[in-house]
Amino acid sequence: MGVNDDKQESVKVIVRCRPMDRKEIDAGYESCVSVDESKGCVEVKLPKTGLVGDSVIYTFDTAYGPRELYEKSFYDIVQSVLLGFNGTIFAYGQTGTGKTFTIQGDKDDPDLRGLMPNSFHHIFNYVNGSKSTQFLVRASYLEIYKEEIRDLLRKDSTKRLKVKETPDRGVHVTDLSTVLTRNIKDIEKLMSIGHSNRSIGATIMNEQSSRSHAIFIVTVESCGVDPDGRSHIRMGKLNLVDLAGSERQGKTHSEGERLIEATKINLSLHTLGNVISALVDEKCTHVPYRDSKLTRLLQDSLGGNSKTIMVANIGPSSYSYDETVNTLRYASRAKNIKNTPKINDDPKDALLREYQREIQHLKQLLSSREMPPMHLKPSNGAGGPDETDGGEEDSTTARDAYLKELQEKLAVEKGGIINEQNMIAEEKTHLLEELKRKDIRIRKEQAQTAELEAKLRSLESKLLGGGTEARVAAVEAQTRMQEEALVQHRRRLAAHQHHEHRMRARVRGESDNVATLQEGFSSLRYEVEVCTSKLKKLFERIQKIKQETKDLQDKHIIERQKQEEIQGQILRNMKLHQLILENFVPLDDQKRLEERAYFDEEVGVWQFNPTDSAARPAEGSFTTTVLLFPPSALGRRRPISRYACLAAGLNTSMRFRGENILHLNLDPLPRTTLDYEPPKLAPQIVAALEAALQDEEDLELDGSPSIFKVRPINKKKRDRQRKIPKHQLKGAHFPESRGLVPK
Repeated sequence: MGVNDDKQESVKVIVRCRPMDRKEIDAGYESCVSVDESKGCVEVKLPKTGLVGDSVIYTFDTAYGPRELYEKSFYDIVQSVLLGFNGTIFAYGQTGTGKTFTIQGDKDDPDLRGLMPNSFHHIFNYVNGSKSTQFLVRASYLEIYKEEIRDLLRKDSTKRLKVKETPDRGVHVTDLSTVLTRNIKDIEKLMSIGHSNRSIGATIMNEQSSRSHAIFIVTVESCGVDPDGRSHIRMGKLNLVDLAGSERQGKTHSEGERLIEATKINLSLHTLGNVISALVDEKCTHVPYRDSKLTRLLQDSLGGNSKTIMVANIGPSSYSYDETVNTLRYASRAKNIKNTPKINDDPKDALLREYQREIQHLKQLLSSREMPPMHLKPSNGAGGPDETDGGEEDSTTARDAYLKELQEKLAVEKGGIINEQNMIAEEKTHLLEELKRKDIRIRKEQAQTAELEAKLRSLESKLLGGGTEARVAAVEAQTRMQEEALVQHRRRLAAHQHHEHRMRARVRGESDNVATLQEGFSSLRYEVEVCTSKLKKLFERIQKIKQETKDLQDKHIIERQKQEEIQGQILRNMKLHQLILENFVPLDDQKRLEERAYFDEEVGVWQFNPTDSAARPAEGSFTTTVLLFPPSALGRRRPISRYACLAAGLNTSMRFRGENILHLNLDPLPRTTLDYEPPKLAPQIVAALEAALQDEEDLELDGSPSIFKVRPINKKKRDRQRKIPKHQLKGAHFPESRGLVPK
C-alpha cells in the first residue's frame, strides 16, 4: 500500500449487473445489457431496434456479473483503513438491482456474504493477527430519511440529529451513538439491529425497497510503536453507504407517503449528481455539498481525504433501459473525481489515547495502595481462555491470602485485648471499637481495590490486539501465512488484469489511427474494403454520439423543467411573503427583522437573533434569551390586576377595562331564506303508492302432474285459433277522414 500523502487517485467505479428476474421474463422483456468482464466494458442496446449504432459501450475499472467482488476490488480499501486512511464504498442504482444485497448479502452463507460481513471478517482477522499493535474498533449506524438523520442503534430511532462541522472533528453528526466492538459477533449484531430499524416499504419494483440512505461507519484506531520507541496513533474510518433507489417516480407509481419519500430521495441524489458534476468540471468554483445531508456527510469521500469506490448496480431488462443508461452515465462521470487520501496520524478525537491514559491511571492507583495489587495480565480480545483464567486464579489467591493474613492479625489482637485482665473496661471497649473500625476500613479498601481491578480489566478488554496470538499453534501460524500469500497473489493477479484491461483499451483506441497511417494498398478492392470498414465504424460512432446527445438533451430538458417548477414555487412564496410584509407589517418592524435575520449554515435555514442584540453572535457563544410576560399580563397585551379582571367580568362599565375596546352584539338581520316544504300529492296518488308498497301474500301453486302435464296441440286447431272469423272483420271499425275543414 502506498503511503504517499500528496498522491491523488481517482474514484474507482465498479459495475455489477444482476441476472434477469422471473417477473421480467414472464412479462416478455428482453435483456439489453451485456457485460464483458475481460475488457471491463458494459454494452447497453436500445430495445426493439435493429439499427446500427443503437448501442452504447461504457468502460470502467471493473465490470462484474453476479459473481464475488470483495477480494478483487474491496480488499485494498479495507486494508488501507486498517493503516489509517479513510475509505468509502457506496452502492448506487435503481430499486431492485441488488444494492442492499451488495452491501449486506447473506451473512450465514460464506459464498453469498456481502461487503459488510466480509469487511468485518477482514478487520478482526487483521486485528487478531497483529503482534505489537493495539486496536480499538467502534461502529455507528445511521440513515437519512426524508432529509432527516436518524440513529439506527437507538431504541428511539426516530429522533432527529444534526450535522455540524468543527476544526477538530470535521463534519460529524451530533449525539450519534458509537458502540465499541470486540469481535465479529458484536459488530454483526449491530448490523442486524440497524437493519431492522431501517425505513423500508413496498413499491411496484420491490416489495422490500429501502426508502432511506443508510451509512454504516466503522472506526479503527491503532497504536503502534516506531523503531525509535515512540508510540503513534492512527485512525481510519470506513463508510459503507447503501443509497436508496434512483428510479423515476413514474416507474413506482408512488402515492401519499411513498411519493414524499421518493421526492426527498431524488432531491439528495440530484444534489449528489450536482456535486459530481461540479468536481469534474474544472471551471466550476463552487461545490454544493451543503444542499443535502447526504453530500454533507460524504464531503470527504468526494474530492477529499478518502479512498472511494462506487458500485453501480444495474438491471439487464429492457424495461429499465433509461435507468440503466442514467446509472452508467452517472458512474462514468464519477470516475473523473480526484481524491487526496492521507493517513490520519494522532487525531485529536481518538478514544484509544484516552483509554490508555485511564488504564495507566488505574494501575498507578492500584500500585499506590497498601494491599499488594494483583498480577494482572492484559486481557486482549484475542487472548486465549486458558491464560485469562490463570491470571484470575492468581489474583484471587493473592487477594484471599492477604485478607486471611489481616484477619488473623486482627483476631489475635482482639483476643489479647479480651484476655487482658488489668485493662479498664472503658479502655478495652475503646480498643475493640478501634479494631472494628480498622476491620471495616480494610474491607472497604479491599472492595475499592476489587472495583478498580474490575474497571481495569474492562478497559483492557476493549483494547484489541494479537499479543497472545504469538503463542498459538504452529499450524495456525502456517495457515495464516498461506492465506496472506494467497491474498497477495490475488491482489497481484487483479493488478495484472487491470493493467491488461487498460492496454486493451489503449490498443482499441489506437487501431483507427494505425489504419489511417497505412498508405499503401495491394489493390483497389482492398482499399475499398478498408474504407468501408472505417466508414462503418465512423457511422456507428456518429450514431452513438447522436443518441447520447439526444439523451443528454432530454435529461437537460427534464431537469430544466423541474428547476423552473421549483423556481416558480419559490417565487410565488416570496411574492406572498412580500405582499404580507408590505400590507400588514410596519416599515420599522421590517427593518428590525432584516437586521436580526442571518443564515445558519449548520441548519441550512434563516434564523433571527435575540431582540436585545441585532448583531450576529459569535460562533459557539449563541445564547437564546426568552422574554416572559408577567403573570398579570398572561393572555393579554398589557398588565391588569386581579380585581380589575373580576370587576370587568361582572360590570359592563369601561372603568375596569384595560383595553379600549367596545364589546357590541351583532346587529340582527331579517331572514332571507325559507324552510323546505315537500310537494303535496293528490289523495288518489298517495293511496296508489301505499297500495303498491304493501306486502303481497304468498302465491301458492299446485305442482301436481295433472296440472303441468304437457299435451300436444293439433295443427289444425292451432291454425283455427289464429284465424280471425269473417264476421268479426266486417264489424271492425276503422278511422275515416273528415275531409276539408270549413273556414
